[in-house]
Amino acid sequence: RMSLPESPLQAWRAEHVAGKVARAGFARAFEPDPNVDRSPAQQFRLKCRRGEHTSQTSGCADGFVQANFVALEEEDAQDFLAFCMKNPRSCPLLAVTTPGDVDPGVVAPGADLRTDIPKYRVWRDGELVDAVADARPVWGKSMVCFLLGCSFSWEKSLADAGLMPRQVAEQKNVPMFRTNVPNNESGKFGGNMVVSMRPYRPDQVQAVHDVTQRYLAAHGAPVHWGDPAAIGIGESKLTSPDFGEAVTIKADEVPVFWACGVTPQAAIQAAKPKLAITHAPGHMFITDIKDSELEADPEPPCKKAKI
Repeated sequence: RMSLPESPLQAWRAEHVAGKVARAGFARAFEPDPNVDRSPAQQFRLKCRRGEHTSQTSGCADGFVQANFVALEEEDAQDFLAFCMKNPRSCPLLAVTTPGDVDPGVVAPGADLRTDIPKYRVWRDGELVDAVADARPVWGKSMVCFLLGCSFSWEKSLADAGLMPRQVAEQKNVPMFRTNVPNNESGKFGGNMVVSMRPYRPDQVQAVHDVTQRYLAAHGAPVHWGDPAAIGIGESKLTSPDFGEAVTIKADEVPVFWACGVTPQAAIQAAKPKLAITHAPGHMFITDIKDSELEADPEPPCKKAKI
């Protein structure tokens, strides 16, 4: 039996500390190829708009990038934008709208961010007060919308490599957990990181890392594998996740954890903005971008900048 590679947690923690690494929060540039058929994503959003799809989106509109969603009043948007820039692994920015605009532009032209997600969460003063399929009745006049990369975008690549994510095989929502890892704060936004989890055998972990590290705009490589207590998750907690659904973890497998786009919801709970609207965990916005268009070369080692 192959031994488990050393967890990347220590190296990632060192990088995560504010001020250690300078990095832009936005993903790579994206220019649509006019020869690509993007109608499956567009048709899926219309199904959401008509209320015909209200469940989780893992495996939906196969091959198209899925995105986490946050909408805030203009007065809170600047601090949240800086929060994303300071926490790029959890909050990789794909798009930001101007105040009052509900069309995300090039990533999904013609979409309506108030209706094109299967289920929304409504937050007031940091408290979750409702879950709705149509956000228009609670929408503020000057809302700024953020789309953030999602790990669902590389699940097909894992499956193609013979590394099928367990929740896809079991047709469940991915399990997600609160951790004891603090986010880098911006204004009133802070809280702790949330992670998603997929179990693999130790001999599969390196391949899983190598596949997912190519998707920096979709959380990239795992932040930890092995002992969940190292990030504040009790062993028994693995069977009762904070978000999503528990999946089978076999006796010869270990949990593998990625930064998760539900992290902003923990930040919203801590910040207590007057109004925030997010996607319900696992119920994502599907863009017109193909997963392959989001793929990038592996991240090079960090180098000290010459000043």
